Amino acid sequence: MSTPVPSPLHLLLDREGGLIVFQETGASWAGLPAFSSEDLAAEFVRVSGTEAAEIAAVDCDDPAAVAALIGTIKRRAIRHLLLDLDFRTGRCVQVEFDGDGFGDSRDRQFEPRIGHH
Repeated sequence: MSTPVPSPLHLLLDREGGLIVFQETGASWAGLPAFSSEDLAAEFVRVSGTEAAEIAAVDCDDPAAVAALIGTIKRRAIRHLLLDLDFRTGRCVQVEFDGDGFGDSRDRQFEPRIGHH
């Protein structure tokens, strides 16, 4: 299955400008939450209590911008993109990296986090 990655793609940044990641309990790697709209990103921040300082947009129609993003991501223990991660339900689309671009995707279900603080 392959879900097209929307453009722009909205990412969460911390106060220092670093990407905010999502690490599943017990996993040695993380996923990068990314959102198809600024509203979905803001909702994730509100519901999750994540201390995001900024929502940044990346133009996924620009291969150089995508390659730069993935190059930055791969230097960390980030294995995939978690598109439109819903903090309440745990649902998202997991998008794999394929070289300097986006590859296959699949529906993903995490354990819902509401009530598990």
